[in-house]
Amino acid sequence: MTTDTVTGSDYGNLVRTHLTRVEQHNAAALDDVAELVLAAVQADGTILTAGAGHSLAAVAETFYRAGGLACVRPIYHPELLPMHGAISSTAAERRTGLANEVLRDAGLAPHDVLFVFSTSGVNPYPVELAIEAADAGCPVVAVTSVTASASAPRRAGTTLAEVATVVLDNLVPSGDSTYPAEAPVTAAVSTLATTFLWNLLMVRLVDKATDQGVELPLWRSANVEGGDTANADLLRRYQNRIPQLG
Repeated sequence: MTTDTVTGSDYGNLVRTHLTRVEQHNAAALDDVAELVLAAVQADGTILTAGAGHSLAAVAETFYRAGGLACVRPIYHPELLPMHGAISSTAAERRTGLANEVLRDAGLAPHDVLFVFSTSGVNPYPVELAIEAADAGCPVVAVTSVTASASAPRRAGTTLAEVATVVLDNLVPSGDSTYPAEAPVTAAVSTLATTFLWNLLMVRLVDKATDQGVELPLWRSANVEGGDTANADLLRRYQNRIPQLG
């Protein structure tokens, strides 16, 4: 094999096409979400991010990330992480009441914003997170797939998309697999599409903040000159509010 050999080139084209569709489809909603987040930052609120199973990869993308918002608090429970037990993580996401447990100490307020990442958007955990946040007056952004939700069992009686304030649709097909196109069996696209949506949001947020003269609390890479010093200031500001920064 030479360095010029390409395998699965159709998949690369599929991903590029999918991400273009995601960006175009969510253009207006991303503007709305950017306004919500900017208002929360200006009110010294907290951006809470939650998910279960592989959606926790999106939560990791939002938290303590170079170039990311320092006012992000991840919401999760160890049982939801597949590496702590694959079967038990599926059971936890389907268990009624876990959302209340993980939100208990979060202190949700109307000037916060809760992001719930769930491509299927039908299990009790993500749906109950959204319902409880809405009941507390906190805006909820669902990052989900309307298509996948429509064909999945409604284990919570409704879907994440139906109870959210704003929906960002990752357009992931039912089952998530995308390759080969004629009979997909592998190459899930949900993580790529969801983290792409988050970073599209960050780009819009930075542009809006610049236009309005708002300074965003953004992490610096710890591996660049001055990064540790800049991050230390942010840690002092948010550590009491976000225990995961400890």
